[in-house]
Amino acid sequence: MSIPYLRAAGTSLVLDARGTGVPVIVHWGADLGDLTGELLAALADASVPAISPSSIDVPLRLSLLPTLTEGWSGRPGVSGFRPGRRAAALDLRLAEVRAGGLSETDRLLPGTQTLTISLTDAAARVAVRTDLELSVEGVLRLRHTLTNTDVDPAAAPFELGSLDVILPVPDRARELLDFTGLWTHERRPQRSTLGHGVWSRESRHGRPGHDDSYLMVAGTPGFGFRTGEVWATHLAWSGDKRAWAENSALGCSALGSGELLAPGELSVASAASHTTPWTVAVYSAAGLDGLSARLHPWIRSWSTIAGPRPVVLNTWEAVYFDHDLPTLARLADAAAVVGVERFVLDDGWFTGRSDDRRALGDWFVDPVTWPDGLHPLIEHVHAAGMDFGLWVEPEMVSLDSDVARAHPEWVLGGVADDAAGSGVGADAGAGGSTSPVVTWRFQRVLDLGNPDAYDWVLARLTALLTEYPIAYLKWDHNRDLLAGSAHRQTTALYRLIDAVRAAHPGVEIESCASGGARIDLGILERVDRVWTSDTNDPLERQQIQRYTSVLVPPEYLGGHLGAATAHTTGRTSELSFRLATALFGSAGIEWDLTRANEGELTQIATWIARYKHLRPLLHSGVVVRSDPSDPALELHGVVAPDQNSALFAQVALAAPRAAVPERMRFPGLAPERRYRVAQLPLGAPPRTIQDAPPAWLADPGAFGGAASGVGGGAAGGSVTLTGAVLALVGLPAPLLAPEQAALFTVDAID
Repeated sequence: MSIPYLRAAGTSLVLDARGTGVPVIVHWGADLGDLTGELLAALADASVPAISPSSIDVPLRLSLLPTLTEGWSGRPGVSGFRPGRRAAALDLRLAEVRAGGLSETDRLLPGTQTLTISLTDAAARVAVRTDLELSVEGVLRLRHTLTNTDVDPAAAPFELGSLDVILPVPDRARELLDFTGLWTHERRPQRSTLGHGVWSRESRHGRPGHDDSYLMVAGTPGFGFRTGEVWATHLAWSGDKRAWAENSALGCSALGSGELLAPGELSVASAASHTTPWTVAVYSAAGLDGLSARLHPWIRSWSTIAGPRPVVLNTWEAVYFDHDLPTLARLADAAAVVGVERFVLDDGWFTGRSDDRRALGDWFVDPVTWPDGLHPLIEHVHAAGMDFGLWVEPEMVSLDSDVARAHPEWVLGGVADDAAGSGVGADAGAGGSTSPVVTWRFQRVLDLGNPDAYDWVLARLTALLTEYPIAYLKWDHNRDLLAGSAHRQTTALYRLIDAVRAAHPGVEIESCASGGARIDLGILERVDRVWTSDTNDPLERQQIQRYTSVLVPPEYLGGHLGAATAHTTGRTSELSFRLATALFGSAGIEWDLTRANEGELTQIATWIARYKHLRPLLHSGVVVRSDPSDPALELHGVVAPDQNSALFAQVALAAPRAAVPERMRFPGLAPERRYRVAQLPLGAPPRTIQDAPPAWLADPGAFGGAASGVGGGAAGGSVTLTGAVLALVGLPAPLLAPEQAALFTVDAID
């Protein structure tokens, strides 16, 4: 075990653990083949760099936990101090390397290779254990556990500053991709060139935030969805965090990630330990799609999703806060007619909740609007053949609420005397201050780290789930923390969700955070769906879904059919574009269907029937995306794992730059197999600007023709070609008008 070597699915990791120092990562990236102990030693020896002028007098090698004591002057892997003692970098020494060694409480998937490395600093009385896993899909996970080995209970704690995962990348990985965004405009990609220094992204929202860096990707210049080598990291954590890329003038390049801790936020007491979130790291030789090809099957191997993703109707943009039984019953009836499977009652159902300024935290059904509770509505929904879901925001509290008036000490950051006429008195609360804390959506945060507040929320959720047959909770989170400890709040949130699921294992949970502000692999372990964005505008959604799905499989990504004019942008979109956009994910509706005309309802029913038929493919297949030369045009799709079938969407985001657009090239198919390609009607036909369709679609029913049966039937012309021809040569595309999409089925015929 002096040179551990992990290999899986075209990925390999080589560690040099010889000697007493912290092990060095010799290689993380492409599979190096079947290396023996002798060859591994030769590789490790040959990887030792030269000693540069005006540098340390030994070769500088990036270890698993680089610090100043090793000569590393970049961001350290670990930092901290003991009060009353002079701060100094840890001088960690290797104690043990062994295969396996994860605790019984850890999830360990079949075929996963594991490695545990133990390090100690006897003088500082600190030990660090590093766990590494390489899954069969080629996904690498790493985390650290720091233990205060001082057994004297009266001794000063170890004040942890940082404990991060740092992974080397080769010098050819010169181009960076990460993400930013805004409310309703999440996952906006941004690229840069990695020069000397650090490109760092930090989140202090108490949640990842709309501007979450999401993935930190380093790759060969010009990498795309289908081309280039890429190395990527993601921190599986729903609180404050940081991710960075660093290129040292000393010759090392690295990706790093870790929880972002405030000064004094995390003290490790005598004989206690702290374990970091997992850093998920992935290498691909085939661009961003190669990352998805590893991440999606790995996520599916441990996913909480137990069945087909039902078609949802969420009431928010249909009725907002205007709740009454007759209105919602009519909406439920309309939903049932078109084939909806789950009816979700959004914000506005609890006592006094007539707007967004009051009542959060009480969580009792409003006795005025609902004198018989929610039972009549749920019975009506069930009678219509749908299950019932409910919106909650358990982490939040309104100052104008019974719970805040009774327990101001539960409000994170405390409550000031000038609390906007809420009637809540001054109290330092968890934040230890009586200064006013900024509200956000006129609300504050409930301190889940307070045991009494935690118990209150758990009791109210349990009471609702016990009294009512609720199949689904839309769990929202509509503001940043801006006070208190993000670490304490996040760990309490995880405990709360875990407790709810343990008590009610059949209940599904959606993670919503003002839309897509909390989408990460830490929350994904605990939920069955994420609300990708608060916008249902299909033009915005195309890009949001395209980049969110690099990490998260489409079956998690809630996408809804909204009204013609989007609530968030005011943009008006045709029904065909809205239908095609909402299809690729966990589909639903957020529209007052009682206002839709008969033609629209018929088209929606056709769309839902198509979705139900395509659901097995959409939610198990390989997500693929082309690299178009025209940024106005995109092609994406899902290919079945056995490559027998696929569904593709050709999307016109804007006017193309040429009168005849570039060919559609269909990636991900088996090169030698023969496939029949045909247009798939989706209820409402896309609008085109062509005088005549491409020759292969010249059948009169190709565009605007009547929809055929759901079982994969297509209207219009078709063509049969090999997978290689379809990927490399492609097919002439229809001339779609801007903000339109056309769907194509691809079926193997041999």
